[in-house]
Amino acid sequence: MSGLTAQGFPEDAVRARARDGAACAFPPVAQYGRELFGATPGVVVDELDAMRLVPPVFMPRRLEKLIDLAREPLYGDVDLTTVVGGFRSTMPVYLSAFGSTQVASTDLGRAASRQAGALGIPMVIGENIVPVNGFGRLGSADKSLLERIRAYADTAPDGWGGVVVQQSTEDADAEVWNLVYSDLSAQPLLDSGRLAFELKVGQGAKPGLGGMTVLDADKAARIADAFAIDPLFGDRVLRSSSPGTFTEEILHQQIRFMRNNFPRAKVWVKLPPARDVGAAVRVAWRAGADAVTVDGAEGGTGWAPSGFLDHVGLPLVECLRRIGEPEGCLLVTGRMWEGGRAAKSIALGARAVGLGRAALIAVDEDPEVGLVRLAECLALELRLLISSVGKYAPWALGAEDVWSRPSPEQILLPEQEVRS
Repeated sequence: MSGLTAQGFPEDAVRARARDGAACAFPPVAQYGRELFGATPGVVVDELDAMRLVPPVFMPRRLEKLIDLAREPLYGDVDLTTVVGGFRSTMPVYLSAFGSTQVASTDLGRAASRQAGALGIPMVIGENIVPVNGFGRLGSADKSLLERIRAYADTAPDGWGGVVVQQSTEDADAEVWNLVYSDLSAQPLLDSGRLAFELKVGQGAKPGLGGMTVLDADKAARIADAFAIDPLFGDRVLRSSSPGTFTEEILHQQIRFMRNNFPRAKVWVKLPPARDVGAAVRVAWRAGADAVTVDGAEGGTGWAPSGFLDHVGLPLVECLRRIGEPEGCLLVTGRMWEGGRAAKSIALGARAVGLGRAALIAVDEDPEVGLVRLAECLALELRLLISSVGKYAPWALGAEDVWSRPSPEQILLPEQEVRS
């Protein structure tokens, strides 16, 4: 080193890139499989958290509830049951997609599946599990797609919840939806109307990119024909999926294809926090999607470039603004873990919220009941918050229940008001 310094500049990061090259576009690879990644605290300011729920003084719906119950209503009278993407759910929550990354391709994936089933909330199974870990029809692979479906189905109460199977470009080559639709293990879910397929257009942590994982070189060699492989990390490599190519017509036709080819399955679509997200959700709903998931830029992932985590994609609250009044079932994800953030998202138009990193952390803490306990706390918070604004169901929340601090340009000084 020459002694050259650069105060106020990310010098250490630049030096690291100078030493290690392109691998520094990602978090330290030693953390892979042991950490869930998201935006760096302090880099992204989240407006949704800054918003506040604002109870009124006058509550006509509380009076309606009082008359119905013949007593003063309490928070325990809030009914959280709802319909999430065509499935009956015990609360306005679902388990977000866990794909083939190392974090979820362990006992944590099965533990989360079991507990989501027991809770009676829908569960999304992420992309690329079949090409990487196998389908599981022969019964050997404990990380397989069917293993997660079985774990869920074994604990789900009759008539509640549902399983949503995501498909990427590589999954389409492996005919994942065809395999699931025809497999005997999935028939009870299909027969009870609790199976859906989700078209993944993108995700919050890396909009515009496909799924990414880190693999040992020998495992990567076995799937090199199906995925892009980049030897960035010494004896470990980056495995990337295709992000897919979409226009309005392609998205519309994909959804129509799903409805025509799998008529007994619900249709979900997952969108990234894109600048045209409002137009995209409307295309999906009008083509017949039962649910559209929008993943805010705050969404987590098992692996993504650091620059994407901090600098790419719209915040969830801006996505909700651009969508406006939903024309169908809108689901949202992005750093969900407690009732306040969930309630504000629902008030701004979402039907339900997805638990991702929070769910994995919960089952890591307690593989038997960690997610159940997390959901129980979330349910209590939602009941308290919803009742505080004089309402008794999640769908009753509305934009009038949320206040956001006005931006400086929205604040007029008295003399400015007069002039305007």
